[in-house]
Amino acid sequence: MGIELLTGVLLVCILTFFALGAPVGLALGGIAMIIGYLTWGEGIYNIIPSTIEATYFSFILLAIPLYIYMGQLLTKSGIGDAMFNASQMLIGKVRGSLAISVIAVCSMIGAMVGIIGAGIMTSGSIALRPMLERGYDKRLALGVIMAGGGLGILIPPSIPMIMFAATTHNSVGRMFLGAMVPALLMICLLVTYVIVSCRLNPDKAPLLEEQEGVVALTTKQKFITARDGFFAILLIVVVLGSIITGIATPTESGAIGVVGAIVLAIVFKRFKMEMFQSAGLQTAILVSVAMWIIFGASVFSNFHLLMGVQSMVADFANGLDLPPIMIIIMFQIIMLFLGFIIDEFIIVLMCAPLFTPIAVALGYDPIWFGVLMIINILIAVQTPPYGFALFYLKGIAPPDVGMGDIYKSVTPFILLNLVVLIICMVFPEIVLWLPNKVMG
Repeated sequence: MGIELLTGVLLVCILTFFALGAPVGLALGGIAMIIGYLTWGEGIYNIIPSTIEATYFSFILLAIPLYIYMGQLLTKSGIGDAMFNASQMLIGKVRGSLAISVIAVCSMIGAMVGIIGAGIMTSGSIALRPMLERGYDKRLALGVIMAGGGLGILIPPSIPMIMFAATTHNSVGRMFLGAMVPALLMICLLVTYVIVSCRLNPDKAPLLEEQEGVVALTTKQKFITARDGFFAILLIVVVLGSIITGIATPTESGAIGVVGAIVLAIVFKRFKMEMFQSAGLQTAILVSVAMWIIFGASVFSNFHLLMGVQSMVADFANGLDLPPIMIIIMFQIIMLFLGFIIDEFIIVLMCAPLFTPIAVALGYDPIWFGVLMIINILIAVQTPPYGFALFYLKGIAPPDVGMGDIYKSVTPFILLNLVVLIICMVFPEIVLWLPNKVMG
């Protein structure tokens, strides 16, 4: 079977299994094994032990459960809520301040956990109902939670960025630094949009004093909120700083984050055994699901690579006789369509080892291409009708919020993200300046 026909068969099988609702990791791994057995025979099973060794014994990937655990501890202890309340307290006099606070706290939650679902579900469960109760426009409320929650994979320590670095053998620290300026640019655009749209249409977001049911905080409550929010942010800075300065590896910094989150919960008298057990259980569930997906996608990717798909894509790209930048745009379109049907982890595991060597051969920096990939995925998983992030938000939205409301709310924010992608593509130094400045 030729690689072109094999690729077509694999794609049809993937779409069929996903349409039937099969578990993602099992579907990808099972398809690879079945097609591989029919193509190679029993020799295909040698991929399994090598994939297990490369996947589950990767020092970099060990950081994933630690970062998720840190985020769960901060969320379950209420310190994550304090970050939201502190930002709201700081900018409460601005029209749309609650929406801006959602963007800010989603950025912080994204920095804590590094995955889209956690940012959307945590921030949405905290902020959506208060925004609706205080008279905020439904589309604005849904849109800012969706847009802010998506920042989880662009703001370090991003789990997909760790996975990209691991699968392409690039520096995690450089990936983190490369994403920071685009992330800041995206946050600024989101905040600007909220301020401008609320000024043009004041009915979208009443001022704090115009809202009903707002209870003023006492001086003691303000102090506790500011204190907890400050130390939560400080913990994130320490975690990121330890990686960037080379003091700790990503895995070691994840351990620092977990210990720091436990210490903060104890010092601020927020630590309870029920909280500790709940955070551990939720982390175990998320990690178990993630690792099965990683394993299945890795088996699929390894089989496809061994069959020569990288050469096929390279020959196809060269045969088009297009300028290098058009090849990069083609890759972006492919990943965008993949994001309509599969989540961010699988896209990275499938596309990073396939597209990155070609981008490097065309003369592009792998860190620049990796950051473009992450921004692209961020856009794709939020795009109707099947973007995964849409269903995360629907899961925590009130019953009267339909999928139609969610679809309509995301359009302006997707366009803003697309603007950032285009800017970073046209001006690579936006991505490369900081890592080159800090790490050479």
